[in-house]
Amino acid sequence: MIDNRNIAMCIILSIVTCGIYSIYWFICLTDETNTVSRHGEDTSGVIAFLLSVITCNIYALYWAYRQGEKIDEAKTDRGIPSSSSGIAYLLLCLFGFGIIAYALMQNELNKLA
Repeated sequence: MIDNRNIAMCIILSIVTCGIYSIYWFICLTDETNTVSRHGEDTSGVIAFLLSVITCNIYALYWAYRQGEKIDEAKTDRGIPSSSSGIAYLLLCLFGFGIIAYALMQNELNKLA
């Protein structure tokens, strides 16, 4: 099941909790994207987070790209035109704007919910 989250509230909670909520948000985004794109067997949110920590965020860059690819695939399956979101998410995370990438991913998931 996909929760329709308020993006502004997620950003505020991430800032107020000094990033702790963003960890939860990261895990939820991963699991919900896997559900929407029918990739339930892919890496779970908890494992993706742990891999990101262990690899000093290198895995997070790969994760951002794959999230975009999965969301594009889910949109295509539903007949919605899609673009290359993976590149956009990757670049945002690479240049330190990961929270914006999260917000964009959540916006797409809200549309697909």
